[in-house]
Amino acid sequence: MQFAFTEEQELIRDTARRFCDQHGSPERVRMAVESSHGYDQATWRAIGEEMGWCGIALPEGVGGSGLGAVELAILCEQMGRVLLPSPFFATACLAAPAIALAGSPAQQQALLPDIAAGRTRATLALSNSQGDPGLAGIGARLARVTGALRLTGEAGFVIHADAANLLVVAVRAEGSLGSDGVSLLVVAPDQKGVTIEPLVMMDRTRPMSRVHFDSVEVPREAVLGEVESAGPALAKALSRAQAALAAEQLGGAEAALEITTEYAKARMQFDRPIGSFQAVKHRLADMMVMTEAARSAAYYAACAVDELPAELDEAAAIAGSWCSDTYTNCAGNMIQLHGGVGFTWDHVAHLYFKRARASAMLLGSPAWLREQIAQRLSLGPAQAAT
Repeated sequence: MQFAFTEEQELIRDTARRFCDQHGSPERVRMAVESSHGYDQATWRAIGEEMGWCGIALPEGVGGSGLGAVELAILCEQMGRVLLPSPFFATACLAAPAIALAGSPAQQQALLPDIAAGRTRATLALSNSQGDPGLAGIGARLARVTGALRLTGEAGFVIHADAANLLVVAVRAEGSLGSDGVSLLVVAPDQKGVTIEPLVMMDRTRPMSRVHFDSVEVPREAVLGEVESAGPALAKALSRAQAALAAEQLGGAEAALEITTEYAKARMQFDRPIGSFQAVKHRLADMMVMTEAARSAAYYAACAVDELPAELDEAAAIAGSWCSDTYTNCAGNMIQLHGGVGFTWDHVAHLYFKRARASAMLLGSPAWLREQIAQRLSLGPAQAAT
């Protein structure tokens, strides 16, 4: 595939880079992380109300821009470059696709315009308290009790749950497996029986919470689509989210490479820049090769969302696996090549490393994603061993 940005996409990229450089400076990132909200409210208003980015991949009929996954990936890449603390990923990359794919036309019209305008901060409550990935890791349960729907259990590691005003909750019926028995619900965070417990996470730029559901009564209209029929839509939404996350990881790896390269040019040792030493050159070259391969994987997955839906699951798993490994590798080398200063709290290297490690587990570890690829290719134990 010959891939190149269109003129419009280049304009989006340049605009997003300027915006993120302004709103994602290290000082502003640290201030946002230390705030009670965990993000910069002024930045969020600018993203939603001024830039209109929350609806960039949503149809015009629900207030979106009518663009696609490549444009969304461009935004995620630039936000990943600066570790922008924002509910954007949770809202635009997790919750919005789930509603768009599983919800009825009436539900989409009721929910998506406010998301597209940035008025609603939404998130997806998916995995159990252990953070198991995919549909098998759904933690909450939905049961029929005397004709009513009751939501019980908990969801772990929910991104920006404490800042959300809408929860999209994945649930499954007792005894169901795979994509069977899966429903998606829209629940208000302040609804009776819902408790949000903030978690202490390694990556403070992306706060997470555990959400408890204590026999929450769910009206039928809160179920997206039909009860116990949302499994395929949720699986597709997660593949789309994986493609967006891969682009964000690409941006983080790019930043780690850029910052480290500039340091290697400026840091003098034995009257020479350390970038002139062969061992340092080799590490930087390896980082660049991995990053360029990650770029190809991430944008192929983004293209697959709109143009190659039959290849999306495989492309997203490949991108997620490779971009996770690339980001972790580049962030680790960033710390090492900065020497002593790279280990200090004041330097940004540890923020990138923590985001890299957390993102690598967010929607499934690289090993789990590679297992999904192997299963799609029908590789049994014998073939895998070979």
